[in-house]
Amino acid sequence: MKLLETQKEFIVEEDRDFDSPHASTLIRLSNGDILSAWFAGSWEKGPDVAIWMSRRTKDGWQRPWIIADTRGIALWNPVLFQRQDGRIFLFYKEGATIPNWRTLVKISDDEGKTWTDSRELVEGDQIGGRGPVKNKCITLSDGTILAPASLEGETWDAFVDISTDGGDSWKMSQLVPLRRADYHVVDRLPDRRLCYGKGVIQPTLWESAPGKVHMLLRSTSSAIFRSDSEDGGKTWCTAYQSGLPNNNSGIDLVKLHNGNLVLAYNPTGNLPNYYKGPRTPLVLSLSTDNGESWQQILTLENEPGGYAYPAIICDDVHQELLLTYTWKRERIVFWRIRYEL
Repeated sequence: MKLLETQKEFIVEEDRDFDSPHASTLIRLSNGDILSAWFAGSWEKGPDVAIWMSRRTKDGWQRPWIIADTRGIALWNPVLFQRQDGRIFLFYKEGATIPNWRTLVKISDDEGKTWTDSRELVEGDQIGGRGPVKNKCITLSDGTILAPASLEGETWDAFVDISTDGGDSWKMSQLVPLRRADYHVVDRLPDRRLCYGKGVIQPTLWESAPGKVHMLLRSTSSAIFRSDSEDGGKTWCTAYQSGLPNNNSGIDLVKLHNGNLVLAYNPTGNLPNYYKGPRTPLVLSLSTDNGESWQQILTLENEPGGYAYPAIICDDVHQELLLTYTWKRERIVFWRIRYEL
């Protein structure tokens, strides 16, 4: 893979209508426009935090607007997903605290010009938020939609939500099995077979062959974990370390049409205290062997500060990677990267 041209820009500048944005998502529309969303307000968890959206046309990014707001309750982690027939879903979380999240969804059938009212994704959801938690859904070779999901309570657990009817209904997969250990009693080098601390969350997904699905996971154990499924995401193997570091922050990957994978992440761990590691640098890495090994291909950020929660998609027709992420909790960055295989 050869990178030909890169373009970096801020979606919003200093005159933004909010203090702190985070957790962006994006899709590319049929006319070439880019639609992006994120949560923003005074600060994460604040009761004024809403879901904001902007569209990039040939003339640049439009001034962001609020697409979803619940008075007095924080909103979180929007995820945009476009079905094969063009229908767009905007998923997001609502809740004063993460363990009390519920997932809401809005739908657009006109490329984001108008949206339905919000509704609960899974009626009566009481377990902490169904559907995608940070990263995009994927459509499998048989048309099934998988939503990368996780729960954050006393422990952290990952799963996928499965829809065989185009996103109208969802069935929860098995939780990803995990060998847990308490990092508070570690008095030796960590055991790479174990996950220390709360666990794993925020999967990013790909399908390597019909029914063979894989995920990479954020963890509290200073490493990106991986799990694999042989039955289209219904069940998963015990999660294991991928060989990549993780700072207990979000990651995302995309599969190119030739099967190669591009991963956006912070290549840092969170030792020695297993809390949160530095959110710089932020890089792209390439895998040509289904995620068995990785090679860094581009450094997006390497200055002091926080550069985190990437979202990445590809346009196979134009051979472009499209990427957004949080810049110092002040702005959202957009990259367009042309490549050839």
